[in-house]
Amino acid sequence: MRGAEPSASNTATHTADTPQLLLEHHLKELRLPTILREYDKVARQCAVEQVDYQHYLLRITELELLDRERRATERRIRQAKFPVVKTMDNFDFLDIPALNKTLVLELARSEFLARRENVLLLGNSGTGKTHIALALGLAACQRGHRVRFTTAASLVSELIEARDEKKLLRFQKQIASYELLIVDELGFVPLSKTGAELLFEMLSLRDERGSTMVT
Repeated sequence: MRGAEPSASNTATHTADTPQLLLEHHLKELRLPTILREYDKVARQCAVEQVDYQHYLLRITELELLDRERRATERRIRQAKFPVVKTMDNFDFLDIPALNKTLVLELARSEFLARRENVLLLGNSGTGKTHIALALGLAACQRGHRVRFTTAASLVSELIEARDEKKLLRFQKQIASYELLIVDELGFVPLSKTGAELLFEMLSLRDERGSTMVT
């Protein structure tokens, strides 16, 4: 007695599914998650609109690129270690009339990073220095720059810990690699002689390597 042979309909279904399965496998291997998620929906839209295959490819690759840029920006924001996310849109310049709004908005374009210039934000407590620093850091992340935010006390603590664990050089190189280092609250908490020396050495290592912003 012979085993049952596959029906014509089963064979047709298997043959029809194979290209889709292979395509999805290739897209996973190529790490193109957005195309994997959207290719069928966009194909149906293009069929309805009678869009040719070149414009179809353009649409799905644009979706992949935009999503990749979004994920990269989110990753840079996480790595920056902002305590909170602040933007320039919710900063009230009218509350601080002495603040040079034009200069702040110019800094938000992040062009000073290409020149490796440093920024010093001075002012009394409650004048929005940290808000501006956070907003400028966020703007830099959104423009593709690597940023690290920390307070002076936290940075000194990390430096001392790295020195004690004989990992100081590695930590210094890591901090020096950021295109923008934001050091908040300098002078807010008194530093020990050792802490002050380590902080000065760290800032010196960044000279002409990247931009440092200090409040």
